[in-house]
Amino acid sequence: MRQNDDLRKEVEQALSEVIDPETGLSIMRMDLIHDVDVQSTGNVSLIFRPSSPVCPMAYALANSIKSKIGNLNGVNSVSIKVENFYRSEHLEELLNG
Repeated sequence: MRQNDDLRKEVEQALSEVIDPETGLSIMRMDLIHDVDVQSTGNVSLIFRPSSPVCPMAYALANSIKSKIGNLNGVNSVSIKVENFYRSEHLEELLNG
């Protein structure tokens, strides 16, 4: 099993590669990702807070987050909690359903 710190660095790197097309900035730089938890089992959880409760890119960004992390070697599952978005429950259901 690989080291938890190594996987965490890979997860953070993958997240920094997700770019908000409206701003051209990384979602990490925009502080949209919180409470990243990487377990030694390969389970990753995090909180995604879109920049606005009606962010038009929330669904696309959330899917990119899940895809980027989910494709990393050593990641077994990705759980995303969505906050500060008017359709948080619906988006979470699509991501984690």
